[in-house]
Amino acid sequence: MSQSQISQAYGSTQKLGAEARQTEARALLEAARRMSEAQDRPDDREEYRAALRLNWRLWTIIQSDIVSDENALPAEIKANIMSLSVFIDKHTVGALAGPDVAKMNVLIEINRNIASGLMATPDEEALSPSQGV
Repeated sequence: MSQSQISQAYGSTQKLGAEARQTEARALLEAARRMSEAQDRPDDREEYRAALRLNWRLWTIIQSDIVSDENALPAEIKANIMSLSVFIDKHTVGALAGPDVAKMNVLIEINRNIASGLMATPDEEALSPSQGV
C-alpha cells in the first residue's frame, strides 16, 4: 500500500469518530509490533529499516492530520502531538543512521502508550453533550 493510499484511508476514518480512534490505535500497535519483531531478528537490517520506515510514515500521516484545518483538536493538544512527532522524526533518523535495536524501544513504548490512550473509553461525565457517547 502506498503512502498516498494509507493517507487517504487514515483521513477517511477521521470522519467516523470513536471508530477512528480505534483505527489509529490499531495502526500504532501494528507499527509497534513490527518494530518489536525486528528487534527479535537483529541481523535482518532490511526488516529493521522497513519497520522504522512504516512507523515514520504513520507519524507523518498523523502530522499531516494535525496541521489540517479540518482537525478539531484543541490547539494545545495539537502542539503536544506535533512536539512528539518531531521527537519521533529525529529519533527515527538516528535509528536509521546508526542501527541499534535498542533504539526502537522508545518508539515502541510511545506507540503503545498513545494506542492505550486512544483505546481508553472516556468517562461519560467527562463528555460534553455535543460529543455524545
